[in-house]
Amino acid sequence: MTNLTHLTIKEALTGLKKKDFTVSELTAAHIKATEAARHLNCYITETFDVARKQSKESDARYAKGDGRLLDGIPIAMKDLFCTEGIQTTAASKILKGFKPPYESTVSGNLFRDGAVMLGKANLDEFAMGSSNTTSAYGNVINPWRRKGDDKPLVPGGSSGGSAAAVAARLAMGATGTDTGGSIRQPAAFCGITGIKPTYGRCSRFGVVAFASSLDQPGAFARNTEDCALLLQSMAGFDPKDSTSVNCPVPDYTQFLGQSVKGLKVGMPREYRIDGTSPEIIKLWESGVQMMRDAGAEIVDVSLPHTKYALQTYYVIAPAECSSNLARYDGVRFGLRVEGENLIDMYEKTRAAGFGKEVKRRILIGTYVLSAGYYDAYYNKARRVRKLIWQDFTEAYKKCDVLLTPTAPTAAFAIGDNMQDPVTMYLNDIFTIPASMAGMPGMSLPVGLSSDGLPLGLQLLGRPFDEGTVFKAAHAIEKAANFTALPQTLLSKVA
Repeated sequence: MTNLTHLTIKEALTGLKKKDFTVSELTAAHIKATEAARHLNCYITETFDVARKQSKESDARYAKGDGRLLDGIPIAMKDLFCTEGIQTTAASKILKGFKPPYESTVSGNLFRDGAVMLGKANLDEFAMGSSNTTSAYGNVINPWRRKGDDKPLVPGGSSGGSAAAVAARLAMGATGTDTGGSIRQPAAFCGITGIKPTYGRCSRFGVVAFASSLDQPGAFARNTEDCALLLQSMAGFDPKDSTSVNCPVPDYTQFLGQSVKGLKVGMPREYRIDGTSPEIIKLWESGVQMMRDAGAEIVDVSLPHTKYALQTYYVIAPAECSSNLARYDGVRFGLRVEGENLIDMYEKTRAAGFGKEVKRRILIGTYVLSAGYYDAYYNKARRVRKLIWQDFTEAYKKCDVLLTPTAPTAAFAIGDNMQDPVTMYLNDIFTIPASMAGMPGMSLPVGLSSDGLPLGLQLLGRPFDEGTVFKAAHAIEKAANFTALPQTLLSKVA
């Protein structure tokens, strides 16, 4: 039998319909792979019993000829999505043991379509980080290694557990959330594909909030087709989310393989930033040539307020996190550390429950929202954010999609870039602008660095035009023909 964990979602669905194997066999193979790779720390909570139960239900549907969109596909669920009756921690001590009494809309949609959940994937605490090293449950390890160097690398963040699980063949796909690059950057670091849809395309109901005007659920998989299938299931209007947009969800797979002849691809000049790896710049130029060879037209565009995006993000996101995380006080759910009085209990609970990075962002957010600084910082950041959005709107008058690097470097070693939080924040310099503007973005692997690590390119599209992003991404995917595997997997391929 083929190594089941190396199949794509599409290949697995085809095999299941042809009865080449069962969902139970497919799930068992992924459980075995996960047990053998626990050192990567991809999952906070393994849900193997749930997966086996869902597998039997999927097998029964296939036996009746009633297979659904994702029936029997083993996935990882980022531990930011509330799952009814199953621990949801947001990778924080303050939520340890919390079992939601309801299901997030996105996870509910995936289960409706037959997905099988292997576990709750690790992440940076409350999605605050770019390396998956702020989790209260330990670092996630990237399955990739540098040539001749066994030093463990970060998988990117915050959705590092999801990305590493897909890259290590512990899941066929995974959910993620993207606030400032938390799907796209881990996808680039782990050599897989990740899609952040337009803000409002996927419901945020049941997703533990970080920054409500930025957070957006999305998907990880090993190619564009699989991402298209996952997003088709996840997306849709939800009356339980006031920011959900009532917009039809197309069959995203129909855009794959369409000609890009005449498509206008924008090259934002401001993305040539000092400190970017020369290999990344060379890869970007290769991606431009791939699109040109496929018949696309390359257009020079400007996003002049890009240089303010990072600073603006680190005013708005902490401000919203300060507000959202005020609910964790030890009174209603999660951790409680008793004190002499109510205020003392609040202080002790939060001191024990929140990690260093979360505390840092709460303090920044509280400061910029304080009476004396609200106009000077928060309101000014909101005005700059509008200018960033206008830049994208103007650029899309000249082009259909934008092509940029995803991250300024390949994955770095655990422990690097961690002394100075600003250095860590710079990892999201290419992804934050699109998040600020609410635009869809996708990262896909295009090549390897001289150290043998994956490098990704990012495609950004107009609001609710994920279809064009998929079309362009598929053209680059076909031209790049990225087939490299993490070094830790090469000896295990059947």
